[in-house]
Amino acid sequence: MSSQRIIIVGGGAAGFFAAIACAEASPKATVMLLEKGTHFLTKVRISGGGRCNVTHSCFDARELSTRYPRGARALISIFQRFQPRDTIEWFAARGVALKLEADGRMFPTTDNSQTIIDCLVNAAHASGVELRTNCGMDSAKRRDGGGFDVTLSNGETLACDRLLLATGGCRAAVAGQLAASLGHTLEPPVPSLFTFHIDTPWLRELPGVSVAMIEASVPSAGLRERGPVMVTHWGLSGPVVLRLSAWGARELAAREYRFPLQINWLPHLTVEALTAELQRQKQANPARSIVNASLSPLPSRLWEQLVLASGIKPVTRWAELSSSALHQLVQQFTRSEFPVTGKSLNKDEFVTCGGVRLGEVDFKTMESRVCPGLHFAGELLDIDGITGGFNFQACWTTGWIAGRAMAAHIGR
Repeated sequence: MSSQRIIIVGGGAAGFFAAIACAEASPKATVMLLEKGTHFLTKVRISGGGRCNVTHSCFDARELSTRYPRGARALISIFQRFQPRDTIEWFAARGVALKLEADGRMFPTTDNSQTIIDCLVNAAHASGVELRTNCGMDSAKRRDGGGFDVTLSNGETLACDRLLLATGGCRAAVAGQLAASLGHTLEPPVPSLFTFHIDTPWLRELPGVSVAMIEASVPSAGLRERGPVMVTHWGLSGPVVLRLSAWGARELAAREYRFPLQINWLPHLTVEALTAELQRQKQANPARSIVNASLSPLPSRLWEQLVLASGIKPVTRWAELSSSALHQLVQQFTRSEFPVTGKSLNKDEFVTCGGVRLGEVDFKTMESRVCPGLHFAGELLDIDGITGGFNFQACWTTGWIAGRAMAAHIGR
């Protein structure tokens, strides 16, 4: 057996970064990257609507770790070794500049995910990584003297000194079967980024309507987030919903995605301030229909539906607004309640909560504490971040740490 062969299973962001990091750090190593599908980096391709949200401009390791509902504690130390600033520099050194958007997300200046794919593939070729598509791994067995005997999906058998699993999120438990076969425990997988199904008829009439800042909460699960929201044909989406789904992944799964959602459409106003503003509207526009007098920043279509949902008739004028109706209007704006009846995954950009138990992995090297010579990177681990580039950053970081650690082993 060649003591210098390293096999990496999974041709996504984490697998590519690990392969490149290992091959660049140890030219003596023979690094093989396996992808069971027909294309590498499929999740990179669709990320950010095809623009690829590479990372986020949060450069403090401890603060960065707070963007991860699961894995935060384990990530702090390795973010001190490789964090978003290092990611930016890594791509810049290979000719790819990233740009910063107002919300902190970072994209290639080309606004095209193909730029990132080309960079990774070219870096892999340049460092001598052997790339194989349509080739997964069926099984792996640890050899008594160290290393592994592996069987590929094409029937080929190989021996390797180090094995890295970067097969992505355990969307189904079977996805983690390689790790489990080598002695690892899997935390049960559940979706982490998803949108909410809501059947409320008037909301369903507003697809495409968005609000830049609302507060959404699931009181029964102790969840509360602020951010942009968008109405869809099936309910609600947008960053605030995706963050709620990430932080509440297990709690909401336990409720079978059926729970009451509360929304404050005007969180910048207290109840008292909103009441006073509506009183001013009443005094300034007594003859105007309430449904036609939207309050900024609410879109007029949403304003109209909220007014009607509070029980006010379409022909009611401000002068006719009673104190009780005013109270109901304030309640509707600050405490709208919607029954959530299900979920949809965030297009194909799904993220999974669950995976290899973190206590079974040494984060200094990403090596298994259970099976020597086995390493992990990316979403196969029980790590997931909120939307905004954080999941890719976890892939870059864990891949880089694992790749360098495997190279150091070859170098000994």
